[in-house]
Amino acid sequence: MNKKRWKLAFFALLAINIFIVFFLTYFIFTPGKEMNQLPTEMGENVQFKINTNKEELTKLINHYIQKEGLNGPIDYSVQLGDEVELYGTIKVFSQDVQLKMTFEPKALENGDLILKQKSILIGDLKLPVSYVLKFIQSSYKLPDWVDIQPNKKTVYVALKNMTVNNGMVVHADHFDLEHDKIAFTIKIPTNK
Repeated sequence: MNKKRWKLAFFALLAINIFIVFFLTYFIFTPGKEMNQLPTEMGENVQFKINTNKEELTKLINHYIQKEGLNGPIDYSVQLGDEVELYGTIKVFSQDVQLKMTFEPKALENGDLILKQKSILIGDLKLPVSYVLKFIQSSYKLPDWVDIQPNKKTVYVALKNMTVNNGMVVHADHFDLEHDKIAFTIKIPTNK
């Protein structure tokens, strides 16, 4: 009789184990109704917010100027202080003359930047802003997204038209050099 009980207990335990395995397998591999499904469409783009400072953005701008070969008749670099400062050297009668231009930047609601010309020095000579901007406009091959407006004494930087790898679009959110608060949104298309 003792032997019968052990056999019965063994088969009962085996049946319970088999039932538990089937039960767990069923619930593990059956899709849940409560789980969120992944979206089938990701949308048009993914956005990343970037906060930076004057020092890092200065490095990036100067790297871009060198990489894209944007130096024309003037060899120049940009320094971000409390305003945007452009330093360069220009040939006048085969002599190198120092150039300094200062701009006051402003981020626009559409994500572009406008640089309002503050001063221009060539050597120690102050020149009319509109005259120098006309000279730069006619002497330089600027990117399509940079528009010099001599009569308004401004440079319009259409960041949304700037060509960046993989169709990325840059949007200026905040550009406060005085307080060193610079913020951009990078939009990366996901439907390509």
